[in-house]
Amino acid sequence: MPQNMTEKIPAAQKAVIYCRVSSKKQSTDGAGLESQEHRCREYAESKGYHVEAVFPDDTSGGGDFMNRPGMVALLAYLDAKPQENYVVIFDDLKRYARDTEFHLKLTREMAQRNAKRECLNFNFEDTPEGKFIETIIAAQGELERKQNRRQVIQKMKARVEQGFWIFRAPVGYKYINSKRGGKELIIDEPVASTVRQALEGFASGRLNTQFAVRKFLEECPHFPKDLPNGEVRRQTVVRVLRQVAYAGFVQAPNWNVKPRLGNHEPLISYETYTKIQNILDEGVYAPQRKDLHHDFPLRGAVCCSSCSTPMTAGWSKGKTKSYPYFWCRTKGCDQYGKVINRDKMETEFKTLLKGIQPTPSLLNLFKTMFNDAYEMHMAQAQDRLKAFKQESIDLEKQIAGLVERVMDASSQTVIAAYESKIDLLEKKRLVALEKSKQRTSNNDTQSNLFELSFQFLANPCKIWESGRFDLQRLVLKLVFLEHLPYTKGKGFLNSKKSLPFNVLGDFSSMKCQMVLPERFELSTSPLPRECSTPELRQQSRLWVALQATDRDAQPTVSTGMTRLLPQLACWCKSAICFFWNNDKVVHSAMSTSSNAHHLP
Repeated sequence: MPQNMTEKIPAAQKAVIYCRVSSKKQSTDGAGLESQEHRCREYAESKGYHVEAVFPDDTSGGGDFMNRPGMVALLAYLDAKPQENYVVIFDDLKRYARDTEFHLKLTREMAQRNAKRECLNFNFEDTPEGKFIETIIAAQGELERKQNRRQVIQKMKARVEQGFWIFRAPVGYKYINSKRGGKELIIDEPVASTVRQALEGFASGRLNTQFAVRKFLEECPHFPKDLPNGEVRRQTVVRVLRQVAYAGFVQAPNWNVKPRLGNHEPLISYETYTKIQNILDEGVYAPQRKDLHHDFPLRGAVCCSSCSTPMTAGWSKGKTKSYPYFWCRTKGCDQYGKVINRDKMETEFKTLLKGIQPTPSLLNLFKTMFNDAYEMHMAQAQDRLKAFKQESIDLEKQIAGLVERVMDASSQTVIAAYESKIDLLEKKRLVALEKSKQRTSNNDTQSNLFELSFQFLANPCKIWESGRFDLQRLVLKLVFLEHLPYTKGKGFLNSKKSLPFNVLGDFSSMKCQMVLPERFELSTSPLPRECSTPELRQQSRLWVALQATDRDAQPTVSTGMTRLLPQLACWCKSAICFFWNNDKVVHSAMSTSSNAHHLP
């Protein structure tokens, strides 16, 4: 008797697809992943497989496959379904792995999970001959990968040796297509100006810690922030301070390419870059001061006159409100525990600032003589450029001599010593060569550099009264060299001022007159014989003040000012570096001062 028999339709074989490209750029700019997936799906359809999942990767096939997120996810997927026997499909054997060792290891991992591998352009055979051929092809893939890597490195190294930056563009630069082929760096404003000010500020000491640089970058709206809350990572600050590209140089230490002059425009001089590296190498990493607060701008700047320890500050809670105080916290000090009202101390500090403020006529005279000394300084620029050029030539000869000694030496210790000396001389040569190519600044540059600084000299108290915390801290840095000693009941004592205020202060406090040449002859007189005018008598008193500041000065006013010029110029640069970044605020804060003390 016939029976109706229902034939069971077998379930389709389950499969997963693995596809890979070598970089994220290939996954975004190209269609490698999509084309691989399309081919694998067509293959699965022709075989009657049911594709359950696709696992893409955008990383290199060399090295450990456990560093590939897509492959890790694929193995985890197989582990989650141990009862299933999947077919793993991939487009090419090179997409599977490009390292012989890890190719074989991955094969064992697949076998342990009962997964069958199928490749579109390679037929796997479970025979000794099939395994041998698979190993040979895997080794060939590894060889091609290493050869490609070597070719890329050789081309990149040659590019660096030609003076091109080939790595990620540093902050403040961007890439454009070069007329000489490839890409080259150009300055990216306004970020470049921010980076330049941060680097020069750290080199000059205005931004004396990495934390100060970090806060400066965070306050600049153009600088890209690392974190969602608008902060900059510490590693970013270190990376910016260590970046040799900002000095106009390129290097590749991993490829034995030492620093050399690049084709891009620098943000800072190599001398400034060297100063920054010396500061970092000294290991001075001041921690972040958590006690700096807008309520106490003098905190950290005022010290106890008895024990020289910086005073601490804080709020003391009263019955109805809190009161701000300063006090000495050193046990055993006669000022220990004696509280000083913050408002009283700040009032006395304003009085101190007003006391060191020079008169307009004195400041005008100082400015006139400073400009004369600056012109003399610039007139000697050509001689200095020749001297730096000769110095670079002499250093190059020394380096060549040491290289010959290295070639003749056999001891590794001696060779290492010679190489260390060569590196040091090479850095000095680069600095001298850079100085020999510097151009002298014109009058407009000089005027822009010093005008605002002289306005600050005219009335620093006006900046303090602006109420901005960063400007108040700037006043403390530019006016005073050390902590301000303070005694309760006596106020500030013996504050050590910076060079411009020190010179002007000595001049203002002196009561001396010029002895006229008609009284007696002095062959080394710094002034002409017609020195009976009030202006010349003022200049003679200023020269006496300069002599008191610079004991080794020669008996000429211009020479004395020239000796002080580098220190005064350094002070002015430190001031102007901050003024340029906050020009609107500073001009607004000094508007009243500028009207009251006009400098022609």
